[in-house]
Amino acid sequence: MLDSRQATMSPLPADGVAVEIVHPGGPEVLRPTRRPVSRPGPGEVLLRVTAAGVNRPDLLQREGRYPPPPGTTDIPGLEVAGTVLAVGEAVQGWKQGEEACALVSGGGYAEYCLAPAPQCLPVPRGLSAVNAAALPETFFTVWTNVFERGRLASDETLLVHGGSSGIGTAAIQLGRAFGARVLATAGTVEKCEACRRLGAQRAVNYNEEDFVAVVKEETGGRGVDVILDMVAGSYVPRNLECLAREGRLVLIAFLGGTTAEIDFRPILQRWLTVTGSTLRPRSVEEKGRIARALEREVWPLLESGEVAPVIQATFPLAEAAEAHRLLEAGTHIGKLVLVP
Repeated sequence: MLDSRQATMSPLPADGVAVEIVHPGGPEVLRPTRRPVSRPGPGEVLLRVTAAGVNRPDLLQREGRYPPPPGTTDIPGLEVAGTVLAVGEAVQGWKQGEEACALVSGGGYAEYCLAPAPQCLPVPRGLSAVNAAALPETFFTVWTNVFERGRLASDETLLVHGGSSGIGTAAIQLGRAFGARVLATAGTVEKCEACRRLGAQRAVNYNEEDFVAVVKEETGGRGVDVILDMVAGSYVPRNLECLAREGRLVLIAFLGGTTAEIDFRPILQRWLTVTGSTLRPRSVEEKGRIARALEREVWPLLESGEVAPVIQATFPLAEAAEAHRLLEAGTHIGKLVLVP
């Protein structure tokens, strides 16, 4: 028997604009098209998308190197914000007309997007939809890796590589908000200054300084407790040099390559942990648990203004290719957002 919420699904549009990947390749393979609008299934909500975040996994998917999980739409886009248009069976806590942001496994580059209800969060009070669209992928990633896998504590030191990226700007702010001392690396004077404004006590320009030497100097030779690394490759052995006793290296991407030659002795001698995780393949239940933790622990910080997403630029949905070009160029600070 359908509950009363199913009545909200009747007046759905037949189709809407979406950006598809014509074939693997450069930004030029992103093309606006029209796709049918699907009714939400059990446990799903349908959002009319107000804004959608752009992330590096989108670039990998476009290049054919990060295929969506089985059963997931081929439309890219991992985070959205918008208005609940309809809800499926067994959905609790959401109704038509409410504002939400959501982590999705695909489909964000569109006017309409299905999202598992457990992966939806209310738009934090005081934030616009554009700001809210920049939250899910980034804050889910930082929370699970820095605070769950990395176990960062309030009296510890965190080193964030790529501190001016979307992930980096969130990690710096959350580390500071939870009482940790934060160091960061970035590639220009401007980016380093942005890291300092966000709360990094020291920002290292990796094109001019050796971050290993700076870390040792800043910590009196002790090292840092947690490193959030999206570079990997040749950074891995250097990261191990930077870690204090019982330090944790958390890997989340491989911009510098997927292999490295390391000396295992420091891992044993200083009881180090090397770990990492991916987000997209996790179950709805796992992502829902992370969403509830964020709502409890991080959403109050966003609503108070202590933490805020950093938005570099917005683009019309039809100009998704331009957003990809800017992200690939690496000159941005913070996040890029598409607006249908």
